[in-house]
Amino acid sequence: MVNFVRDIRDPEHPYSLEQLSVLSEESITVDDKLGRILITFTPTIQHCSMATVIGLCLRVKLKQCFPPHYKVDIKVSPGSHANEESVNKQLNDKERVAAALENPNLRQLVDECLYSSEL
Repeated sequence: MVNFVRDIRDPEHPYSLEQLSVLSEESITVDDKLGRILITFTPTIQHCSMATVIGLCLRVKLKQCFPPHYKVDIKVSPGSHANEESVNKQLNDKERVAAALENPNLRQLVDECLYSSEL
């Protein structure tokens, strides 16, 4: 499973999320029977301003790799972010995610994180 997201680049660093230990094999759970994916990631710092961007990158990538019936939940690891509840709420609210991805600057940043390794 981590193969799908291992090369996503961190928005602030020239390294992948895996290289920065933001993601690991253990932080990803897939239940094919229920059609659910849970990703728990750990931002590099407690006040990471890019936590929501990282979550958007993960969501976009998983939506590209899995059938649409899969439910994707993305959360920051418990205690890993100062605004944990707010970040989790934003990352799992369909309307907020859709609005964020309609912002051209934010969409460009997400695309750069997803596709920089392919360029």
